[in-house]
Amino acid sequence: METIRLTMAQALVKFLDNQYISFDGEEQKFIKGFFTIFGHGNVLGLGQALEQDKGDLIVHQGRNEQGMVHAAIGYAKQNHRKQIYACTSSVGPGAANMITGAATATANRIPVLLFPGDTYAARQPDPVLQQVEQFHDLTLTTNDAYKAVSKYWDRINRPEQIMFSMINAMRILTDPVETGAVTIALPQDVQGEAYDYPVSFFKKRVHRIERKIPTDAMIDDAVKVIKNKKKPFIICGGGVRYSEAANTLKEFAEKFDIPFGETQAGKSAITWEHRLNMGGIGTTGNLASNVLAKEADVIIGIGTRYTDFTTASKWLFQNPQVDFVNINVASFDAYKLDGIKVEADAKVALEILADRLEKEDYESAYTDEIDNIKDRWNNEVDRLFNIKYKEDFVPEVRGHLDDKIDEYKEVLESSLTQTRVLGMLDSLLDDSSIIVGASGSLPGDLQRVWRPKEQNTYHMEYGYSCMGYEVNAALGVKLAQPDREVYAMVGDGSYMMLHSELVTSIQEGAKINILLFDNMEFGCINNLQMGHGMGSFGTEMRHRNPKTGLLDDKLVKMDFAMNAASYGCKTYSVRTEEELINAVQDAKKQEVSTLIDIKVLPKTMTDGYESWWRVGNAEVAEKDSIMNATKELKDKINEARKY
Repeated sequence: METIRLTMAQALVKFLDNQYISFDGEEQKFIKGFFTIFGHGNVLGLGQALEQDKGDLIVHQGRNEQGMVHAAIGYAKQNHRKQIYACTSSVGPGAANMITGAATATANRIPVLLFPGDTYAARQPDPVLQQVEQFHDLTLTTNDAYKAVSKYWDRINRPEQIMFSMINAMRILTDPVETGAVTIALPQDVQGEAYDYPVSFFKKRVHRIERKIPTDAMIDDAVKVIKNKKKPFIICGGGVRYSEAANTLKEFAEKFDIPFGETQAGKSAITWEHRLNMGGIGTTGNLASNVLAKEADVIIGIGTRYTDFTTASKWLFQNPQVDFVNINVASFDAYKLDGIKVEADAKVALEILADRLEKEDYESAYTDEIDNIKDRWNNEVDRLFNIKYKEDFVPEVRGHLDDKIDEYKEVLESSLTQTRVLGMLDSLLDDSSIIVGASGSLPGDLQRVWRPKEQNTYHMEYGYSCMGYEVNAALGVKLAQPDREVYAMVGDGSYMMLHSELVTSIQEGAKINILLFDNMEFGCINNLQMGHGMGSFGTEMRHRNPKTGLLDDKLVKMDFAMNAASYGCKTYSVRTEEELINAVQDAKKQEVSTLIDIKVLPKTMTDGYESWWRVGNAEVAEKDSIMNATKELKDKINEARKY
């Protein structure tokens, strides 16, 4: 057997450089490169290996370990999980910082490969700098915390272990069912240890992503249910995009006249204007999807995880005769809501199901309901897009800040409303532009009102809804599609949470655009607490009051444009419609990353539309408003499905 003597880290890099993906006969490199922040746990091992011979791998210098994992997730998600980045950190806090990114990847089922540095396998010296010592178990390190948020976890205590470990890592990363974060902890001494590796370990490996074919029995079960239903409704989930089944879904819906709603992950698989596309569904869904879903007698879920936001906490589907047909590669998801299980690839399953339903001469029984409800919703979006502040303006959302609106208007020096800004952006941004989001009130607004005009231009992380994802993932999206304009839509709270890779975008010359909505509060959570009987507590950006000891004094004023300018971004401060138009148009001309600091009034986002979300309200409280909200909550819980 021919061998080659390498350090464990050198062998790892050489292996990663020879991994490929094959999907529908098209082959491409699977590992694009590394995001790195070097420290004493990885610089002399993995860092040395990358410096010596990185092959075709690209190495990016990250600024925050969590941020660089978000960038890697954004890249993989935009590439429909067909190409990924690896990330490496030092030991201790560097490793711990990546855990949130790992959780974000796993929650969304996006493949990322993480190599946190670890303490010495030899335990000499012990404890090493940044080591957490657990007196009851000396084998525990910071990296054991990854186990709860990784789909595959391993620690390499001998250099030869990397061979078996990496084969299994590739197995998980390329499996549409099992994929998520893969964490391989690398003790810093082992990274530099040498071993005579078989040359065969470094051969070109092509990992095929196979399309799982449904059994005849699965299709029989689905047809048996659907053929007797009059009002079917499709839920288009992220699996439609990852399967690249959008056109197949469109043909299926058109053939049988079945309307469909979109999850956050499924949105923009099909463009907004399609007659059967009802738009966002669920808690942050719109009127059209939610009304039809409530009345549907069969729900055909395609590539959806049926999250609580998609199902409105299992309350949305009100027809007592409703059944569920679940098309999903994962049996775990196919079993949800006690549905008929079609464990298969979305594209293949839809093609086979279409042939069978056509033989049954099936067609839905909709008459003018689809067009009527879509027209109603389009008119409502037009109204939302044109809401302007005026002196008798009453905030659209719950109206709880009526007495403070003038204060906000004065401090922000702006009268812009959030839905009006979104309406303007909808017309100002190029059709090919990709928008990125994750947290706060913007995901709800965007799922309801944003109108994707080209496929795969809506990129929302809502499985973990991780604050700080937006800006950093936008870099990953830009690296995935460098010829398109990429816009991160982010609130002030999420921007302050994490925007580290904005600096990396400057360093790399990878232009991204930040559309920052500053309403001087955690507006989404402020809505949540006040909408359930609480006061505004700890969610507005205010100074501490020396008299009351509470955070209820003057508003904290921020200049985000100045912050981003210090990094080298081209920035704009927007307080009027004219300033917004000029800023967006000028930003398109720039070659460097931009930030548009948009001051918007709070409580001017969207809300409602036949939706609900189960929350944990207090059952004992002094406020009548809280007790009333709890009673309403229990009534809704009793109406919701129990499975």
